[in-house]
Amino acid sequence: MMDSEPTRPKPGDLVLLMEAPPGLLQGLPGEDQKAICETIGKPIQLVGYDGDGRAELEFTDTAGVIHFIYVNPSIIKAAR
Repeated sequence: MMDSEPTRPKPGDLVLLMEAPPGLLQGLPGEDQKAICETIGKPIQLVGYDGDGRAELEFTDTAGVIHFIYVNPSIIKAAR
């Protein structure tokens, strides 16, 4: 029997950020905006969920800078 509900990714899983959330890029330096946009659709690390239920994602950009972003879990999905 198939489960109709997708399984929520767990901390430590690789996930895909499906879109840049509204407002996330506002006010960020250009290099940070570029780094976040380059992660869309590519596997990145799910660190966990905060007290508000947001997903904490971690990735390293091409310059070796580590980034942490918090997004609504509805815009991520498990990387397969």
